[in-house]
Amino acid sequence: MTVSRKDVFAEIGVDLRPDSELTRDEIIARNLKVVDFHFHTENPEEVEKALALYADDITWEAPSRGVVMKDPKEVLEAYRNIFRTLAYRKTLGLRRFATENFVFDDQIVHVCVVGDPSLMPNMPFPKGTEVYARLVHCFQLRDGLITREIAYELWRELDSEVAHDDIPEDAVWEIFSETPETN
Repeated sequence: MTVSRKDVFAEIGVDLRPDSELTRDEIIARNLKVVDFHFHTENPEEVEKALALYADDITWEAPSRGVVMKDPKEVLEAYRNIFRTLAYRKTLGLRRFATENFVFDDQIVHVCVVGDPSLMPNMPFPKGTEVYARLVHCFQLRDGLITREIAYELWRELDSEVAHDDIPEDAVWEIFSETPETN
């Protein structure tokens, strides 16, 4: 599937002008929309849309697993391997905020390892494990494009003594109904 950056921006409904032509508030609003759309298209059917939001000089990192990528094709394959390895059960957004250059996102994800964990370098759990992860992202953006995505993954087995978080009272779980079986 070929997805154009222009089509993705049209779908999101954001301004294509460079940062230098926008106000601080307009840049921040655009950055938040871009990251929100990126997250909502991080799925097997729409991942090309998520990656269309990357600048040509993207850096993608998962420091807890020792992963650093700068080739968009390599990043796309990494996402496809995540989808082959993990089934997302639910996510819980805790907080998100932005500046002119950065978006910070903090969430909890409940996933099950349903595929070969070796497809995700240094994935610490075997197939069949139900996992909670504190997933904290730092996105760096320029002119409405993501130039760096750092995903800090704090993996914890579901119901273990370290799977404990201080959850804001207004946080709402997003539940994914179609999840593969672990067999």
